[in-house]
Amino acid sequence: MVGWVDEGTGEAGQLRPATTGPRHTHWLGRRLLDIAWLMRLHRPIGIWLLLWPTVWALWIAGDGHPPPRLILLFLAGTVLMRSAGCVVNDLADMDIDPHVRRTRDRPLAARRVSPREALALFLVLVSLALVVVLQLNALCVKLSLAGAALTVTYPLLKRFFPIPQLYLGLAFGWGVPMAFAAQLGLVPRVGWVMMLAAVLWAGVYDSFYAMADRPDDLKVGVKSSAITFGDLDLVMIGAMQLMMLLALYFTGRLLVFGAPWRAGLAVASVMFAAQLWRARTRAAHDCLWAFNNNNAVGLVLLAGLIVDYSSGH
Repeated sequence: MVGWVDEGTGEAGQLRPATTGPRHTHWLGRRLLDIAWLMRLHRPIGIWLLLWPTVWALWIAGDGHPPPRLILLFLAGTVLMRSAGCVVNDLADMDIDPHVRRTRDRPLAARRVSPREALALFLVLVSLALVVVLQLNALCVKLSLAGAALTVTYPLLKRFFPIPQLYLGLAFGWGVPMAFAAQLGLVPRVGWVMMLAAVLWAGVYDSFYAMADRPDDLKVGVKSSAITFGDLDLVMIGAMQLMMLLALYFTGRLLVFGAPWRAGLAVASVMFAAQLWRARTRAAHDCLWAFNNNNAVGLVLLAGLIVDYSSGH
């Protein structure tokens, strides 16, 4: 029988595979769980944060009625590319992760998965993602190549770029122009405004995550916005939150959205304020709470969109 046991690292959702039973079942179960862990399937928060802006864009490009086929294709592509990004990130960090408490028991860091196996998994995931994107139009295929390049280069950029969270935002927001291209055959101005909001949002939540990792990142020499911002970390995060909300407000003005969308933005602003208040301690568990709370922000904004279109937008 295969199960999960708490790793004891203190990070929400971080688990270690535990196995019992016959020897072959034990080995196979352990391998499958290590692969799942390498892909971060036990921590779907990353999938949701990557998916929310894409779903917003699908909803807008589809005028409130996105085709179910496109939703399924973008969902599959999101899961595959987020998983591929996690694998390539661990490949790049396999000599760093063993020295960081939060990451030292990852499959590659603990040498339960070899670099060759991880590379093979990465290639399989990217190949499957290519199969998915080939179901879309030519512009989407071209945009996907740029998105794949952003995913692969992010782990290297954080070695020297002082605010890699914004570069990660480019990768996480790239689904927005792809969603518009898939339905309209072009990316209108509002699509790029929404992508700017997605980039800023990733800067917000990944900066909270970086605040939790700041002591370890300083030790191993990895760059992050939390290190760059220093004592002004919450001020800078607050500024990014405000700019994101303004970008989304401008999106609503361009599309002539009504009260439901503005109400969604108002609720999101209150949630942002709660995140800043909670993270004021700089304690890792509070910063991780603020990071995870952004999943609810994505849901609230989608709800505002759905209600706005349902009310006759």
